[in-house]
Amino acid sequence: MPIIQSVQVCAAAIPLDNVTSFSNRTVSTRHYGLVKVRSTDGVEGIGFCYIGSDGGQIFTAAVEHLLAKVLIGKDSYAVEGLWRDMYQEALLQGRQGTVMRAVSALDIALWDLNAKTQGLPLHKYLGAVELESVPAYASGGYYLDGKTPEKLGEEMASYVALGFRAVKMKTGRHSPKEEEARLKAAREAVGPDIELMMDCNNAWQDVTQAMQYIRRFEQYEPYFIEEPFGPDDVDSHAKLARLTHLPIATAEIGYGRWYHKELLDKQAAGILQTDAAVCGGITEWKRIAATAASYGVVMCPHWFHDLHAPLVAATPNARYVEFFWDDQVLNFRRLVDRQLSHKDGRVILHQTPGLGFGFDEAAVAKYGRWTSIG
Repeated sequence: MPIIQSVQVCAAAIPLDNVTSFSNRTVSTRHYGLVKVRSTDGVEGIGFCYIGSDGGQIFTAAVEHLLAKVLIGKDSYAVEGLWRDMYQEALLQGRQGTVMRAVSALDIALWDLNAKTQGLPLHKYLGAVELESVPAYASGGYYLDGKTPEKLGEEMASYVALGFRAVKMKTGRHSPKEEEARLKAAREAVGPDIELMMDCNNAWQDVTQAMQYIRRFEQYEPYFIEEPFGPDDVDSHAKLARLTHLPIATAEIGYGRWYHKELLDKQAAGILQTDAAVCGGITEWKRIAATAASYGVVMCPHWFHDLHAPLVAATPNARYVEFFWDDQVLNFRRLVDRQLSHKDGRVILHQTPGLGFGFDEAAVAKYGRWTSIG
């Protein structure tokens, strides 16, 4: 019986090589929360999350002062009970935001620990649908100084040349006319048969503004429109979904099953992009995915392909992994000791126990410092 012996926590801050912009914000540094959970059997599970451009101290405080004490001395297989107890312990400090991301990271570490204890890769431990690989879309199309629509098209075409049959670009930063020019260049570069996604990153304030863009976009048949409004503006997502034939995707920064149920009940999303490192961990992600299946809604999880590839492989109503092929945007890649590979637009699953990778300790030491509890 594996008993949790200790927890380690670290906040790593990694500068981007190039300052990168979305529709309404610019990023120069990314903060990641890292945890390790060790059992008395000598097995160690890892977990992680993205914290934003700052906030590392909030994450470490949540783990060190609120959550680690809930886990130490407990049976690591009691995942559902441990999730409940962590959630209850942090009830006043944060059922959303960084504290819930800390719960997520620790929950991920428990699943990694338990799968390793059983000697199974995570997707098989969860109950696999896919055994070897999962479909992926190449994510990019960010705003950089001097990046013309033509250069954006070249970038999207480069992903297709790598074998991807689906690609994603950013939108919403410029005027409707300028954004149509970007989309047109991307569509012409990749051709009519490639699924082309559009990510707004909460660009628009209301449905009227959104429709000024959507009317221009519809002729290019994007696969989905992602995060058109702020995450809590569920009603506007639902209104927009009724006004366009383009699928609405959202929930990448959605917390907990109750928020996702509201999205589903109001028909505000045809695609859920629920992030297991945000929503409450693998335990909560599984609950959300199962609920979405009963509504006929597909899962295309956001970010962290290292984490989400095995979840997509174990989920019948999951379609795509979001894949970042280099470390220019998802620079978390610098912190891990093994990268996922891809072939013909599919991510090749790790077959070693657990998540299939660990932290690169030399890289972690460059960007942060571990604190041990227990």
